[in-house]
Amino acid sequence: MTVKIDVISDVVCPWCFIGKRKLESALQLYRERHPQASAPIVNWHPFQLNPDLPPEGVDRDEYLRRKFGKRADDIYARVTEAGASVDIPFAFGKVVRQPNTLAAHSLIALAGDAGRQDEVVEALFRAYFVDGQDLTSNETLVSVASAAGLEPASVTDCLASGNAREHMLSEDLQSRELGVDGVPFFIFNRRYAVSGAQDPETLLGAMLKAEE
Repeated sequence: MTVKIDVISDVVCPWCFIGKRKLESALQLYRERHPQASAPIVNWHPFQLNPDLPPEGVDRDEYLRRKFGKRADDIYARVTEAGASVDIPFAFGKVVRQPNTLAAHSLIALAGDAGRQDEVVEALFRAYFVDGQDLTSNETLVSVASAAGLEPASVTDCLASGNAREHMLSEDLQSRELGVDGVPFFIFNRRYAVSGAQDPETLLGAMLKAEE
């Protein structure tokens, strides 16, 4: 049986980026244990941490003040340290816009059809958290997704599609109806679930249980 892993995440969640790195390590452990087995299949699904943000997003500093107040510096210092432990050079100071992420999620769905989800998810994480790019900008999204292997014309069409955004809203709602209220959230063969950016060994254990 090929292990199927559904990852529910948001592109502006730093713990989801950390969780991606830990999942990659878990997949390497799985390959070492099962060198003859088919590689697990990973699919990424949308979750909006801030579903009420307008399409144009909001000022990042204003967002942090509203959400965390004086705790923001301490919170992001801990996240930066956690990121460094998995070789993610978070550069939160570069981020100036907190985006609505429906458009980015629609591109991840498009990438699934093209077999490029991992590349596009990685590119969006890096664009936001490392390069501080504005994910409310269609020009930025086209550039990032195209560099990750998607056809620019397809990306432009997707960003202009109201249906694509509606589909992402529907998937987000489905996750919440399942009880997901925080990300990253990993589901293995629709049998076992792991919440949070857990260590690779924990994720590997869930793979092996789902495989039984």
